[in-house]
Amino acid sequence: MRRTWAALVAAALTVAPLATVSLTATPAAALDNGLALTPPMGWNDWNAFGCNVSAKLVEQTADKIVSSGLQAAGYQYVNIDDCWMGSSRDAGGHLVPDPVKFPGGIKAVADYVHAKGLKLGIYESAGTQTCAGFPGSLGHETTDAGDFAAWGVDYLKYDNCYNQGVPAPQRYQAMGAALAATGRPIVYSLCDWGLESVPSWGPGVGNLWRTTGDINASFGSLLSNFHQNVQLAAAAKPGAWNDPDMLEVGNGMTATEDRSEFSLWAEMAAPLISGTDLTTASTDTLADYGNREVIAVDQDKLGRQGTPVTLAGGLDVLAKPLADGSVAVTLFNENAAPAVISTTAAAVGLPGAHGYTLRDLWAHRTTESAGTISASVPAHGTVMYRVARTSSPGTYAPSVQLATTVPNQTPGQSSTVTATFTNNGAQAVGDLRLGLNAPAGWQVRPLTGTAFGKVPSGHEAIAAFQVTAPATLPAPITHATLTGTASAHWSGGSVSADSANPVEVAAPVAAPFKTFTDNSAVFGKQGDAIAVDGAGADLWGSTDQYSTVYQSGAEHDGSTTVVKVTGQADTSDWAKSGIMVRNDLTQPGASAGYVILAEAPGKGYVLQWDSTGSGQLDSNSAPANQGTGTAAYPSWLKLVRSGSVFTGYYSTDGSTWTQVGSATVPGVHPTQDVGVFTSSHSDGTSGEADFSGFSQS
Repeated sequence: MRRTWAALVAAALTVAPLATVSLTATPAAALDNGLALTPPMGWNDWNAFGCNVSAKLVEQTADKIVSSGLQAAGYQYVNIDDCWMGSSRDAGGHLVPDPVKFPGGIKAVADYVHAKGLKLGIYESAGTQTCAGFPGSLGHETTDAGDFAAWGVDYLKYDNCYNQGVPAPQRYQAMGAALAATGRPIVYSLCDWGLESVPSWGPGVGNLWRTTGDINASFGSLLSNFHQNVQLAAAAKPGAWNDPDMLEVGNGMTATEDRSEFSLWAEMAAPLISGTDLTTASTDTLADYGNREVIAVDQDKLGRQGTPVTLAGGLDVLAKPLADGSVAVTLFNENAAPAVISTTAAAVGLPGAHGYTLRDLWAHRTTESAGTISASVPAHGTVMYRVARTSSPGTYAPSVQLATTVPNQTPGQSSTVTATFTNNGAQAVGDLRLGLNAPAGWQVRPLTGTAFGKVPSGHEAIAAFQVTAPATLPAPITHATLTGTASAHWSGGSVSADSANPVEVAAPVAAPFKTFTDNSAVFGKQGDAIAVDGAGADLWGSTDQYSTVYQSGAEHDGSTTVVKVTGQADTSDWAKSGIMVRNDLTQPGASAGYVILAEAPGKGYVLQWDSTGSGQLDSNSAPANQGTGTAAYPSWLKLVRSGSVFTGYYSTDGSTWTQVGSATVPGVHPTQDVGVFTSSHSDGTSGEADFSGFSQS
């Protein structure tokens, strides 16, 4: 459920300390209800819609699961999360579906979903209230389980809010017994956020159990949940699965990060529960969810969760034994730059052989290796292989790898790019040609030979190139791709490889402007155009992560600051870009006199400020979690200071202004720092904001 994690834990711990279970306890046997013999696959509304669930949404999603081919790929559960019910039980103690959201009740929706050949899931909490404040099931287990069964529910997600300090095993066993007593097969999902050592007792109580706090659509959150879940493989087995939370594929991460999440969840035999709006999902998002080769790894009948071969330096190797004797191998790059990740067939548990086939589950291509399993993996990316022994190598092309090392690029300056070709196959390759492709306006010149007669198995060939970026850029931050290429021949034909390296070239930011970030960012300024490509978990409360191009001491009593926001990456509804003022912009979380006027893609325009002088934003011009108007690009922002009073305006035409809000800000110095800023509201994921016409008077 979505509230702040601290608030959820506080709500859970309302009466007594939770009981503890030894982390070293042997995992219980799987729940013997014959369900979820492979990890459940389906959809849940919460991550994309929150409380805005309805019968219409559920039915439209069921339609889409069928029409998109996802049902044929294995997705079957259509799950309703919180906020589906009324605010109180009826006179008989029964939960009442919200008559506006579900005018025909839950059974009508279940009948609709069942008619599509799908199954319906529902939500409750093992407490006195759900996380959104609706009636909970603690003490009402028999009644609620009976109603769920009568309505035709096939899956229950059972949350942990307002649990009154009752030990989790006791609360979750009570509902499990009530579900079993109904006689209806209902998959039982324990959502206790990974507390109380749930892997040690969860398998005997439910079919799956959450091992983490709530996920969100950021690489940082993905990484956190992955690290918590990946060490728990011993508890997973058919009918009992570790659950690192719903998938955020399609909700704002990059395409590379989406594929990483889907790959890692499949490797860890996790439930594949989509948390996006499938009715509007892009073709690429649906293709990710529908990758049957990756799904087959998740759904493998052996029921083993992948385990780490190595987790070192953010270069991770996982291995998952499969029922046919092959091994699913995942190479995951946690870092912000491309990297080569390597392992061996022996290291992932395969016995010796004459050779091994490597099936790339995203490229849908098979090669052969003498035993090395390796790939050049993009930043935040994943390469996923299905590796099997072969007694007669030579059927497929040798497994080859090309890694291109690209240093930072500066306008008009030259650098050396190195391309390294490695032959991991069992056979030699010949007539190798290495190259480097660059966009128009770039100059590429070989510094070494690029043709090689023969590269034996296990050997490398290296070429170097001089690369010169354009002196004049088309934008303050120019995005380009330098792609290494390799082509060669083997006994059965030709083989090729490439290595794409995204680069950012930034025009330098010069005085009187300065730059600052407390996360990671690239800054560019060209003429009156400014660009900032930065990350940042949030700008609110104790989280104060941003990147800014600013002028020191330029803000003063009577000043007016104006800027045009020409574009902004939609990394989150609450990604923020605009004007920032504080006494010292290099002191996040501490410097007072703090105010921002920002545009957010999904929330419109906001004036936010520090009302206490603590250096933390705590006040918003609009109601909680809301903004003013609808974000449009371009937009103009204007911030006016009068003493310690700041008034913000926005315009969509540069001439007609709408007031966003006004605030008295404590601790304001006579002169302050002022500039443009961005925060992606997506920890670890960068997003670019573009500005022009910054003026300060």
